[in-house]
Amino acid sequence: MADLERIYNIPLRREWEKAPRYRRAKKAVKAVKEFLARHMKVYDRDLEKIKIGRWLNMHIWQQGIKKPPAMVKVKATKEGDVVRAELVELPKKAKREAEKEAKEKAEGEKKKKEKETVKLKVPFTGKKAKEEEKKEGVKPEEKKEEVKEEEKLEEKVEVKTEEKKEEKKEVKTEAKEEKK
Repeated sequence: MADLERIYNIPLRREWEKAPRYRRAKKAVKAVKEFLARHMKVYDRDLEKIKIGRWLNMHIWQQGIKKPPAMVKVKATKEGDVVRAELVELPKKAKREAEKEAKEKAEGEKKKKEKETVKLKVPFTGKKAKEEEKKEGVKPEEKKEEVKEEEKLEEKVEVKTEEKKEEKKEVKTEAKEEKK
């Protein structure tokens, strides 16, 4: 958990006006780091211990290198020696991406569960077969047939891939012979 968490309104205009136009956004990023080093009490004011978040960086560079924003509202969290800075209010695009990632994660978990339930089941005999039969309503004989059918399909796929490999070899040898 964060040791220290604060929200700052950082003035940038005074700092980036000191730099030439072609360096203003870089100067603004450096000004954010210097401000946070001073106010979050970073040891030796080491700028390498301050990490600028993705959306804060994009916000500073949004209008290009020549015209960074005059002021930025930042949420700073200090974890040990490292200070992380991020925009207080995420832009709409960031919210959409976060929702999309959460949705993809949920779909991935759902697919994993489906795969676990679909795994091939080895046919049992005796008590286990009867228990499985009661649970699923499928007889062990039917399971054996399903497994055999799947094995046949796998063999067909293997044969087709082997045939394709052989055809490729033949084409290569023909091409070599034509060159000679």
